[in-house]
Amino acid sequence: MRKRPAAVIAIVIVAGLFAGAAAATNGRLAGGSLTGTWSGSYGGAYHGTFTLHWTQSRSRLTGTITISSLGRMNITGSVKGSTIRFGSVGSANAITYSGSVSGTSMSGTYKTGGAGGRWSAHKR
Repeated sequence: MRKRPAAVIAIVIVAGLFAGAAAATNGRLAGGSLTGTWSGSYGGAYHGTFTLHWTQSRSRLTGTITISSLGRMNITGSVKGSTIRFGSVGSANAITYSGSVSGTSMSGTYKTGGAGGRWSAHKR
């Protein structure tokens, strides 16, 4: 019994879909790495601007964040598919961010103490 070419094409397409899902699970985005400088703003209980300097290694993010009202802090985070989480810990001004990333833009919500709001950023 001979396989039809359409069946072979379908197998190749399905294999490609699994490979794409595996790359997203490992923290690699279709649009590339998050490594670099990102500029953003936040609003809600507090408002201002921030600059992120990231280095991405698989799903792990490390770097610094400079917040207009607080100055510069070390920051760590993770990215899994399009979901991003990061924050500064170990300081009196601990802040956590969560949201989604797509290409050169990301956005979501932040929390600090009992307050919070929304944030967005774009890659320079």
